[in-house]
Amino acid sequence: MRSRLRLLPWEYGVRNLGRRPARSLLTLAALGTVVLMLLLIAGFLRGLETSLAGSGDPDVVLVAALGSQDSLENSSIAAGTAGLLAASLAGVQRRFGTAAISPELYLGTHVAAGPERRNLLGLVRGVTPAAPLVRRRVRIVEGRWPGPGEVLAGRLAHAKLGCRPEALAAGQSVRFEGRSWRIVGRFAAGGTAFDAELWCPLDDLQQATKRQDLSLAAVLLAPGAAASEVVGFCAERTDLELQAMRETEYYALLEKHYRPVRLLGWLVAGLVAAAGVFAGLNTMYGAVAGRVRELAALQALGFRRRAIALSLVQEAALLAVAGSLLAAAAAVAWADGLAVRFSMGAFRLRIDGPVVLLACGAGLALGVLGAIPPAVRAMRAQVAESLKAVG
Repeated sequence: MRSRLRLLPWEYGVRNLGRRPARSLLTLAALGTVVLMLLLIAGFLRGLETSLAGSGDPDVVLVAALGSQDSLENSSIAAGTAGLLAASLAGVQRRFGTAAISPELYLGTHVAAGPERRNLLGLVRGVTPAAPLVRRRVRIVEGRWPGPGEVLAGRLAHAKLGCRPEALAAGQSVRFEGRSWRIVGRFAAGGTAFDAELWCPLDDLQQATKRQDLSLAAVLLAPGAAASEVVGFCAERTDLELQAMRETEYYALLEKHYRPVRLLGWLVAGLVAAAGVFAGLNTMYGAVAGRVRELAALQALGFRRRAIALSLVQEAALLAVAGSLLAAAAAVAWADGLAVRFSMGAFRLRIDGPVVLLACGAGLALGVLGAIPPAVRAMRAQVAESLKAVG
């Protein structure tokens, strides 16, 4: 009958970390840095996916120009489209006696904001008082609805414009399309793409841009109504050259458009993890090389090589867990909710439970994988030679 494997005491591996504080701290810092980078990359991808996935309202249908599936900025429809839809469709929800249809002019334009007055590309949406009826997640959190020559700033508009939040506070002004606009409030849209926009009266934006058309009309369906009614109307009226799709479908197309960005992000995460494995290998090889005589003495005392190798893996796992927890704490305290600018607007990094679990699991795996090859190599050495290796 085979004898049971006698393991080294748990305290032995813990005490070893304290015997070499400099090496342990360097290994801890290296593993923590790798895990922190993984957290930031995963938080970026998570925030992007959440922003796009949460922006669409399943009860809202977007009516835009034919052929503008994923580019509403380039859409152009007649100014009277919203009124025509209200008169022709029975499935439109009516709130406060008004058809819930929002005519909008949506464009990307250079906006000067802040004391530097740098012209950076921002997103501006011309709206009417009907917009809050359709955009149900939008809430004014400061100030009031804009009047002529005034704008509302989304809570992440400063991130899109690359300026400080104070530059878009109520009472400040921005300049775009050759005019100066006074900010009269801020709105929040529940983490959706609207958070990065500036909203102003539709008539004013049409005058400033010398346009009388619209980019789209957003239609809120009544309970039980089907989007097919709007789609069918647009298909029948070929003279209008309109197309309709659910807002969720539109943002699904955008999410598909940004799929290469997500793949690139995961590729970078894989490269960072691979670099962490090699860094762990180098560190553990160095740590084991300085302990050749100690490991040989443990074998001479009767401990099997497998038990000693497990003790080395235990030390690496402890460092990996400590580094992962420190990195997770730093990411949650510093990076969670950090605003990031991208072409569609801006979104917040999201360091939530799945992201932390993924990064900490990767950190633990990196520590263990980095410790196994040096441990196996050290155990292959002859005991007698190892005892004489260090004088």
